[in-house]
Amino acid sequence: MNKEELMKASDEARALSYSPYSNFKVGAAILLKDGTIIKGANIENSSYGLCMCAERNTVYRTLLSGYKVEDMLALALCADADELPYPCGACRQVLSELFPLDAPVIVCNTKGKFLETSVRELLPYAFGKDNLK
Repeated sequence: MNKEELMKASDEARALSYSPYSNFKVGAAILLKDGTIIKGANIENSSYGLCMCAERNTVYRTLLSGYKVEDMLALALCADADELPYPCGACRQVLSELFPLDAPVIVCNTKGKFLETSVRELLPYAFGKDNLK
């Protein structure tokens, strides 16, 4: 699988978004070592604090499907926006613990713009389990 196919999968996941309040639909897709792709989307609630971003939904779904962090090869996320939909702070923190730090993270929009980065670049001084020792 190439990054264009993974970006397409994240765009397909975007269609599954439940975002009646912001109307900002985001989809994500994780490529696994066995070739499986797990998709997720943002889900909103009228109590905004209970909303869940596409990235976290996808990571959690991957783990609940029996996969481990080391099974994850790449993540793509997509939104219909003029600018790129970078992960929020909460998602960056979750990704820093539950996604490989140096694996590709492809941020894209429906207009063909994209950037390939990594969690390490998105959150350079992450707080993690090693900080709790």
